[in-house]
Amino acid sequence: MLPPMARLCRIFAGLGILVMTVTLFSSSTALSQSASVPINHIIVIYLENHSFDNLYGNFPGADGLDQPGARISQVDKSGAPYQALPQPLDSSETPPSPDQRFPADLPNAPFSIDRYLSMDQKTPDLVHRFYQHQLQMDGGRMDRFVAWTDAGGLPMGYYATKQLPLYPYAQSYTLADDFFHAAFGGSFLNHQWLICACTPVWSGAPDDSVVKVARPEFDATGTLTGLPKDGEVTPDGYAVNTVQPFYHPYQADTAEKDRMPPQTLPTIGDRLSDAGVSWAWYAGGWNEALAGKPDENFQFHHQPFVYFQRYADGTSEKAEHLKDEEDFLTSLNEGTLPAVSFVKPIGEENEHPGYSTVSNGEQHAAELIERVRNSPEWGDSAIVVTYDEFGGFYDHVAPPVVDRWGPGSRVPTLIISPYARKGFVDHTLYDTTSILKFIEWRYGLQPLTDRDAGANNLLGAFQLPESGGIGVLPMSALTVVGIASVMGVGVFLLRWRVLGNQRGGQD
Repeated sequence: MLPPMARLCRIFAGLGILVMTVTLFSSSTALSQSASVPINHIIVIYLENHSFDNLYGNFPGADGLDQPGARISQVDKSGAPYQALPQPLDSSETPPSPDQRFPADLPNAPFSIDRYLSMDQKTPDLVHRFYQHQLQMDGGRMDRFVAWTDAGGLPMGYYATKQLPLYPYAQSYTLADDFFHAAFGGSFLNHQWLICACTPVWSGAPDDSVVKVARPEFDATGTLTGLPKDGEVTPDGYAVNTVQPFYHPYQADTAEKDRMPPQTLPTIGDRLSDAGVSWAWYAGGWNEALAGKPDENFQFHHQPFVYFQRYADGTSEKAEHLKDEEDFLTSLNEGTLPAVSFVKPIGEENEHPGYSTVSNGEQHAAELIERVRNSPEWGDSAIVVTYDEFGGFYDHVAPPVVDRWGPGSRVPTLIISPYARKGFVDHTLYDTTSILKFIEWRYGLQPLTDRDAGANNLLGAFQLPESGGIGVLPMSALTVVGIASVMGVGVFLLRWRVLGNQRGGQD
């Protein structure tokens, strides 16, 4: 028997879901009819490794660092609060050494990186791995980002939001402030989730790459407390940290036994191709990497389709859909932009700490946005700018508890389109698979897994014409207010319950 409050949560949440279902169904069957939706080009610009608080913690109207309880004091591995943050470390050194650009006595709280480094200076990289990330979040307490990093107090740093090159777009269009990356940990796994909403399987992985315990250790409350002998593959055969693909391009001198076997689960590319919808993955430095001359900052594990059998070397699918970023610009100029485009900038231009800078990555993204805005395709385009994962940086909002894989931390997400809400902060709960949900909705595709099937669509960020079936309900203002009230209470109670579960432990 559920406790009374839990039953009440379920009742209100159920009412909210029921009302939302009836609302969307009754609004118009055109919601699933592509001909009635004026968005014919969806462009996803996939940047790297920053949490929401790290970049947009000072955005007006967002759930940022100025909210009550947002500046969570960090504790060490024993649970004792730090008297001061450890001096940030340069993790590129062996062993990591103090980064003298930062003071050794930073208060135990989020701090402004801009006081010590400008946005055009590189910071050290920070650990951002599958098990460590869960330890950092500490069952939803969000208080061990420093305890489980390799960069001292650096996870608590944040940037001056209004100085970001992408800030004008966030201010002019829609910023989502409750958007979480799909899976715990780093770039490899979250790139997989962007295209398949799944964790890759690697049965029989090399012994030295496998985590050596059945599962992480938990205390009596169910909170993750210990780190197993780390590796890239879980004991039951799922790849969660960086591994190399079987097909080209992959890191030179990687033996075949150390490359993950080709994956066969369906991807969003498969769904689009099978429905006759054009698409492409555009990667900076792709042509050189494919020719065996990769840039030193070309990241092989940022190319998720290369891990799948359908895009094997020599296939027509690979040639047709996996392209260089220069081809994206050419398609804009020639008016041949596909219906769905994923754009993955090369390392120097993707904002990843360690080998890129915030200013360089965001300026490049802004250039891409402007190329779209100045092209004939702009009038029916929707650009989604988001980050693959948190990069090891602190965020104060505990993610919802969904499944074994995530979601992970909040990341910034901007929706830029003639049809995006202007000057709007979207508080809807999203994760990376919401992008898949939006693509699937637009083109009438079946979901890939339970996660994208259950994700919230990105429609809250848009103001579509009435012909698109949004905002044309034949009901009075009083009815709308009543529905909003029921849904608001349901969402509040459900989120209260989720956070309570997190503070008690994770599955």
